[in-house]
Amino acid sequence: MAKKEVKNIGLSVRAKLLTLSKERNIDFNSILIQYFHERFLYRLSTSDYRNNFILKGALCFLAYDISRLRPTKDIDFLGKATANDLENIKKIMQTVTSIEVADGVIFNPKNITVERIKEDADYEGVRVKVESNLASVKIRIQLDIGFGDIVVAGPNDIYFPVLLGFPVPHISVYSRESMIAEKFQAIVYLNYTTSRLKDFYDIIFLAQSFEFELSTLKEAIKQTFSKRNTPLDGRKLVFSNEFKTNQDKQDMWLAFLKRVKIESNLNFSDTMGKICDFLDPVFTKEKGIWNPKPWSWE
Repeated sequence: MAKKEVKNIGLSVRAKLLTLSKERNIDFNSILIQYFHERFLYRLSTSDYRNNFILKGALCFLAYDISRLRPTKDIDFLGKATANDLENIKKIMQTVTSIEVADGVIFNPKNITVERIKEDADYEGVRVKVESNLASVKIRIQLDIGFGDIVVAGPNDIYFPVLLGFPVPHISVYSRESMIAEKFQAIVYLNYTTSRLKDFYDIIFLAQSFEFELSTLKEAIKQTFSKRNTPLDGRKLVFSNEFKTNQDKQDMWLAFLKRVKIESNLNFSDTMGKICDFLDPVFTKEKGIWNPKPWSWE
């Protein structure tokens, strides 16, 4: 009887998600992935490991309730107060995915893979893949867990928005200041070699969506650059006219916008100009409040 009930819930949820994708004109597969992510986060939020994994990456934009067009295929976390050895992470994820919730999703704790990953050759992390089912839908969700970074002015406890009427995840989320700091550090560190055009876009997106306190953002950038052994003076290169007008970066920017289906009137030079207006004063001033509308510090 219990198995039949879960199966019926799964079919009902799948039908509701299909309707939702049509109403919002969003790819059904993207809606499905978002739902799987949401339901994993709920299980994590009810577990003993809630505070050991701080949400970061693209899902933070959903957590902060900003409408986003760029989909994400994985969940990014910062691991905190837990060992990063593969066996430990696997046991934790087996525990989390064993939590039963009547939301139609079944995570298979017996089919979890973990592997070591290195991002930018300096920061070891762990990649987890979990077999997941919703009625006839089968996917493997991917979790990327980093370690060692610092979160300034956070993490923040946030109720993650849900697609349907199921219990809401209450999770730890990266601060917006540290989100910007890490993206800017990656831009400065990689400069001409970067292929991460999403970092440029995300900084603009955050800056146009929120006010910021200058001293807090300054501290986040300072600590992030220090932790990642990146000189603060490196910003001068990416704020230079040579970098702003680089044709390769312009071509990559336009290709990025097309790939993620984002309409923007900004070319790469304009984008870097806006980022410079936003972040350069953080290095030259002590106080201020960022006002997105006039795009200036006050």
